[in-house]
Amino acid sequence: MLSLLCWSCNDDGLVGIENATEVHTKLSEYTIFQGKLSDLEPTNNFKVYELSTELFSDYAEKQRLIKIPEGHTLISRNDGLPDFPEGTILVKTFYYYNDKRDHTKGRKIIETRLLIKENARWNVATYIWNESQDDAFLITTGLDKTVNWIDAKGEGKVIAYRIPSHRECTSCHYNSNTIFPIGPKLRNLNKDVLRNGIVINQLTHLYNEGIINEVEPSSISVLPAWQDAAKYTVAQRTRAYLDIQCAHCHNPLGMASDRGLNLSYETDLNHTDIPDNKRRIIERMETLEMPFIGTTVVHAEGLELVKAYMESL
Repeated sequence: MLSLLCWSCNDDGLVGIENATEVHTKLSEYTIFQGKLSDLEPTNNFKVYELSTELFSDYAEKQRLIKIPEGHTLISRNDGLPDFPEGTILVKTFYYYNDKRDHTKGRKIIETRLLIKENARWNVATYIWNESQDDAFLITTGLDKTVNWIDAKGEGKVIAYRIPSHRECTSCHYNSNTIFPIGPKLRNLNKDVLRNGIVINQLTHLYNEGIINEVEPSSISVLPAWQDAAKYTVAQRTRAYLDIQCAHCHNPLGMASDRGLNLSYETDLNHTDIPDNKRRIIERMETLEMPFIGTTVVHAEGLELVKAYMESL
């Protein structure tokens, strides 16, 4: 076990927050996966969840899991983040298919990130997978890893993928001097998923799995899927995209609160300061100044969407 100490206020603009618990040095010690670890087959205690709109991470694929202590559930309060009981573990594993056109050609697992709620606080741990893909090991300083893969169009890609340091993790998950999850807001979980061959609302499925208290999906708003041009307008898709990519920092309590932008989806456009920063937002996306952390290549599809929206304002 290792205790991670990381304090606020650093010259590189990152915010560090001390872990309140010790974390394991090897991912396998958490018993998240059963059988061959690289199969990413979760044990019965860890349940898969999906997001309507997810954070862009250099085109990496992601598996998301959640573990709730026995006898407890998530408690919904509104359509934002639920209340997470002590002992909750959120798991996010990043990987690339060797050839996205043919998943049978295997994949390369890069890292697994954990958010662990212990001692009434969220604690952060990042694990890098070894070359043999049979375990992952705790890192704190962050590093770049060269990844090669073939994308869905058959084009070969090479990327210097960034595995974040402890301070990089805490900076994105920072709000009002504490750490918090970003993705699993109820509105971002309120979507249909395929489970056991049946299409079911995810909130209903999570209730059936004992993960969350009973929630009526129709009473919860829906965060638009930014890729779904058939169902949502450019404005809806862009605001959802900016919410997930940027609003964890660009909100009144986030790391970039002094910038004046409030990019949360629920914020009325007139209170976001988006119209006065249209050109600046595009320029920062084009030059990788935004997001500040987490990407090393421009998200071409996301940038195209944001440009279309800004031009409509």
